[in-house]
Amino acid sequence: MKKHLFSSALLAAFILASASAAFAQYKLETAGAVPPGLASGFASLFQPQGSKILNADGSVFCEVWFRTTPPTGGKTTEDAVDFPSFPQGALIGVIHFPSTGADRRGQTIKPGLYTLRYSMYPVNGDHQGVSPNRDFVLLVPASEDKDPNATPNFDALVAMSRKASGTPHPAVLSIFKSSAESFPSLTQAGEKDWVLNVKVGDVPMSLIVVGKAEA
Repeated sequence: MKKHLFSSALLAAFILASASAAFAQYKLETAGAVPPGLASGFASLFQPQGSKILNADGSVFCEVWFRTTPPTGGKTTEDAVDFPSFPQGALIGVIHFPSTGADRRGQTIKPGLYTLRYSMYPVNGDHQGVSPNRDFVLLVPASEDKDPNATPNFDALVAMSRKASGTPHPAVLSIFKSSAESFPSLTQAGEKDWVLNVKVGDVPMSLIVVGKAEA
């Protein structure tokens, strides 16, 4: 009887440990200033501290920095857009992968520094079910991004981002208007997505830093 109870206790502890591992895979810490590697004029646009996302073993999955003030000038009235005042192609942030990373499509991203530029996926039937809103950021290798004030059109930005993915599809991460209670913070959404909640100036934004779109 005692052996049975002991075995049951071990099983319960194992289940609890497994559940804890499954739901505590990532942690948030503060990152320092934007690292070197950006062209002239970029670094001064960013907040003095970033967000560091840690794996369960304490290693760094990625580091992200956002602008001090949000970009303005967008005027879209299209549906399913959370950031209508952001211009197409505007610089939003920077992300650093110290080791191999991945985008929202599950595409492998090589270690390195990438700018994050705003866009919306087109309404052409190819992206149905990907996200309830159309807002995304596209990754561009920092070495290929020379002008912080540029606002490349959709086709030009996709071409730039293909250099990050190495595939015909750009490297993308999902963003949406945040309803978080604290900033910055890291929260889990569903079973697979981990969401970084930040403020770009006074604009609350959520960025899915870990996770893969099902559609």
